[in-house]
Amino acid sequence: VGNPKADIVFIGEAPGKQEDLHGIPFVGRAGKLLDKMLAAIELTRNDVYICNVLKCRPPHNRDPLPSEVEQCEPYLVNQLNLISPKLIVALGRISACTILKTKDSLKNLRNQIFTYAGIDLMVTYHPAALLRNPNFKKPAWEDFQLIRDQYLLQT
Repeated sequence: VGNPKADIVFIGEAPGKQEDLHGIPFVGRAGKLLDKMLAAIELTRNDVYICNVLKCRPPHNRDPLPSEVEQCEPYLVNQLNLISPKLIVALGRISACTILKTKDSLKNLRNQIFTYAGIDLMVTYHPAALLRNPNFKKPAWEDFQLIRDQYLLQT
């Protein structure tokens, strides 16, 4: 969902129950928080593109299987090729580890710029993690300031 010509694409892991029902990513409490985080750097959903690695919800909301990622990844790469963003933001450890094919911790993946499909990629906390642990809000805000300063102010 969002702007098909966006400079920034946010990628989650997979649709949750509410996302599956609505056909839109990030519609629950985590989605409302993501909207507020975007607003804090003067963006809306209409300015960015939001999607998931998996295009359908895994049974019982479990982590994606490698075979599921393998089946969905070509769609993700195609979306990115069509949008041609300047930056991908992986929301959460599962999304980041799935995209980057690593088992590293989120803490170790933050504060770095990776490349995926020829596009800069950074990792930050999933909004749902911020709802569970408010201590993650400060580092997430630092990540969003970096997004603003490095990718928005240069356009």
